[in-house]
Amino acid sequence: MRTIFGIPGTHNLEFYRHLDRLGIHAVTARHEQGAGYAADAWGKRSRLPGVVIATSGPGLLNVLSAAGTAYCESRPMIVLAPGAPLGSEKAELGNLHETKDQIQAAGGVFDVAHRVTSAKEALDAVHDAFARFSLTRPRPIYIEVPLNLLEAKVDASFAMEAPREITPVPMPAAEQLSEVADLLARAKRPLIIAGGGSIDAGEQLQSVAERLSSPVFSTLNGKGVLPESHPLSLGAELRLEASLDYVRDADVLLVLGSKLGVAERRGRGIEANGKVIRVDILDSQRDRNLRSDYALIGDTPAILAAIDCELKQREIQSEPQNSDAMRKRFAAEAAEFDPISDALSARIVSALPHGVMVSGDSSQIFFNGVGSRLQLEEPCAFMYMATYCTLGYALPAAIGAKIADPRRPSVAIVGDGALMFSVQELQTATEQGLDITVICVDNGGYGEIRQNEIDRKIVPVAVNLSQPNWPLVAEAFGGKGFAVKSEDQLEQTIRDAIAAPGVTLVHVPVNLFGAAQPLAVSNSRK
Repeated sequence: MRTIFGIPGTHNLEFYRHLDRLGIHAVTARHEQGAGYAADAWGKRSRLPGVVIATSGPGLLNVLSAAGTAYCESRPMIVLAPGAPLGSEKAELGNLHETKDQIQAAGGVFDVAHRVTSAKEALDAVHDAFARFSLTRPRPIYIEVPLNLLEAKVDASFAMEAPREITPVPMPAAEQLSEVADLLARAKRPLIIAGGGSIDAGEQLQSVAERLSSPVFSTLNGKGVLPESHPLSLGAELRLEASLDYVRDADVLLVLGSKLGVAERRGRGIEANGKVIRVDILDSQRDRNLRSDYALIGDTPAILAAIDCELKQREIQSEPQNSDAMRKRFAAEAAEFDPISDALSARIVSALPHGVMVSGDSSQIFFNGVGSRLQLEEPCAFMYMATYCTLGYALPAAIGAKIADPRRPSVAIVGDGALMFSVQELQTATEQGLDITVICVDNGGYGEIRQNEIDRKIVPVAVNLSQPNWPLVAEAFGGKGFAVKSEDQLEQTIRDAIAAPGVTLVHVPVNLFGAAQPLAVSNSRK
């Protein structure tokens, strides 16, 4: 691990003391929330835990939204922060950054929040974190070091610092694997759903899917685990009614490493008339959002490899399924749901280069369009948070992804309202010398919430926002701004921005593409 994200502060400087000696590059965000989102995307792209160093009090509290994102999306993250000195917990002495109960605040968001009381305990906490990431669902872990312990001189042997062996995850019983293989081999209409827990199982997934001639949906966190150009790929479309109908009609459903999140399905129910097989590292997931008939608990790649070996010895009875027809049906439903976002996303995606990493926010353009229209050939190139659905994620995520994989183009596609949550991170990208592009799709404020108000017969209130001169904003942060001024300029402007060195921003007003102009913003107090 050679990168950490954070902001130096009065109390956390001892964390920073040895970074240079250890060859660790410190990325200074302009807000701890941005540091957390960048670490989240860096971790997703690098397949390593993202690490954030925060300071006590406001620094830690600022990073909690990022920790909440990592928790909901099941991604590994370690956040280090100083805490109140040993013996002064809850003393209310008026100390700098004093917080009523910092560890309790963290405990409500992180999977594990550990306040250590010795140097050995601190080292053990780090080792335990890496063990948890391997043995259970990866989620964020907080390690708090009391300030007087952080600043004390201690002796730690290299043996304590060296990596520790992690016990492999147990495999299901051979009888279970054989029974599941029998069921899959007899299936006429098998279907696979690949979640975020399957991202390391691409090779095994493709082999099993091809052997069964089984179509494959992915969740948004699993997007690309089966190349989306593959004839059996149905994309990441669980939000659609047609997709859920297809799930319902399968006679055997194999769910890999997914909680089948309600938010990703837009609150629609998920049902299965056939048998359900769940593969997950956690036993508690066997009936999460959909009851299973068979649960194989363990490491997804290893379990899929074992199933594949079993299937080689059986006669496969599946019937041909028309994946092309299903994809056309899904595309038609997606276009009908939000025609403008769908059509605009198709055009934006057509201008992106091969191998691009795309980051998104909880913006209409992204969850109503880009998620459907973007076709990926590998996992971990789609930086998004389908459950937590936060604003302010896309830009710092594009930064984290680019630092993790400098060879690949990194593009953030984000609404104007969402971009304002983290616009200061443009300076972080400039400072780090990164080539990233931000495509700001401007619908005049909080477009989704505006529509929600209209649907409830509320006259739009507090959702139509004034806009800065976006190209000039990019230039103020040391980048280069591009403005799409007519509908026919879109694709070439995006290509020009991506080809330009450094930080670039493309301003795309939605009203150029048929969207209604939002009500004018009034600055009157009347």
